[in-house]
Amino acid sequence: MEISPNATKFYIDGQWVESSTGDTLDVINPATEEPIATIALGGQADVDAAVAAAQRAFESWSQTSIDERTAILNKVTELIGARADDLANAISAEMGAPLGLAKAAQAASGLAHFATTAAVLPSFEFEEQLGNSLLVKEPIGVVGMITPWNWPINQISCKVAPALAAGCTMVLKPSEVAPLNAIIFAEILDEAGVPAGVFNLVNGDGAGVGSYMSGHPGVDMMSFTGSTRAGVEVAKNAAPTVKRVAQELGGKSANIILDDADFAEAIGRDAFGMCMNSGQSCNAATRMLVPKSRMDEAAAIAKAAMEAVVVGPPSQDGTTIGPVVSEVQWNKIQDLIQAGIDEGATLVAGGTGRPDGLDAGYYIRPTLFANVTNDMRIAREEIFGPVLVIIGYDDDDDAVRIANDTPYGLSGYVSGSPERAMAIARRIRTGNMHVNGAGPDFQAPFGGYKQSGNGREWGSLGLEEFLETKAIMGAPAS
Repeated sequence: MEISPNATKFYIDGQWVESSTGDTLDVINPATEEPIATIALGGQADVDAAVAAAQRAFESWSQTSIDERTAILNKVTELIGARADDLANAISAEMGAPLGLAKAAQAASGLAHFATTAAVLPSFEFEEQLGNSLLVKEPIGVVGMITPWNWPINQISCKVAPALAAGCTMVLKPSEVAPLNAIIFAEILDEAGVPAGVFNLVNGDGAGVGSYMSGHPGVDMMSFTGSTRAGVEVAKNAAPTVKRVAQELGGKSANIILDDADFAEAIGRDAFGMCMNSGQSCNAATRMLVPKSRMDEAAAIAKAAMEAVVVGPPSQDGTTIGPVVSEVQWNKIQDLIQAGIDEGATLVAGGTGRPDGLDAGYYIRPTLFANVTNDMRIAREEIFGPVLVIIGYDDDDDAVRIANDTPYGLSGYVSGSPERAMAIARRIRTGNMHVNGAGPDFQAPFGGYKQSGNGREWGSLGLEEFLETKAIMGAPAS
């Protein structure tokens, strides 16, 4: 993979500039455990420069027309398509996604968010007459953005696209674990003609950049995607300046298989699908709930599906899942698999250690536990790996109770007869529900209840997240 010459620079005020700290960090390929690039790590002076550039740019960008912003969004969409292979290759190398997934889903999702926002913007209602008052939705200002490594371009794009559409300016700190795709993304925005200072990129870690940006008085809003633990810290840092904080955090999504579902289809589909991206998706259906009387049947179907998952190098034809992103994640997943064994869950497939024949790289054996109870660690903690647990329930009410017995509420799944499945979906306290295998919808809002966060991304509600509402009393009706 060709590394951008801008890898050791930041994009601030329309220019590629050197870091103020001189500190660097190696980017590790999780498939080989070897460094593939070096990036610069920023500090407070870099954040100050980026925020100042965004503040200056806000004066003019916030006043641009909808047509001007739509044109920029369309140009970025076009250029993401043109550089899709570059993005996919970077994502595959730095976080381990198989190349097919990196192209078809990872890079493609970035394009989809820009295309969706470009379609939403022209008809979005920025003004509404209410009695003798005019309600005006205006850009919130300078937005600080912190994004994770697991679906990097997806999570960058679903923040940057609506922020641009709203008329905001921004400073992005992507994950230092998978930063190379963000550098390509900055090159795309520069080529698309995004005015200087509207979008700024500063690489760094949470301590050096993220914490300082979260508390910066020049930042009007923080948009964060990552772990619940880190989200709490962002909110704490933001609190003294009373800035808006939008968070998309962790998940432990329940997948209810009703007794009238097609077990072979639903369980086979969902056990295999849960492993996608090596299980590193915050909305992964990691808790499968089945009738207690059919536990053995469900476990056998899930076992066959998970044993069909091919673990291997991301560049290898036929690979279903690659490695997890880092040694830290690998060790965490191993600890939780062992915890499941120690707590008495039935290990049906997989287990600790690397898959046979893969002696280097952070590879995980797709692992299935049956006869799990909802008080076990493997049922309560976000594992973030290809680990599925099956929990038995007595009846529909018991399934709903178990599904809702979690601090999280990001996503959920239910399969069964349509009317009954919809009735269950309405009872689950979560931001998204997928009925009978329905996939994601880029126009629908994405976000969570409880400790899975607050605010919504994607589509028109994602745009609204970056707006303030002003009431002008006494405004004449137009």
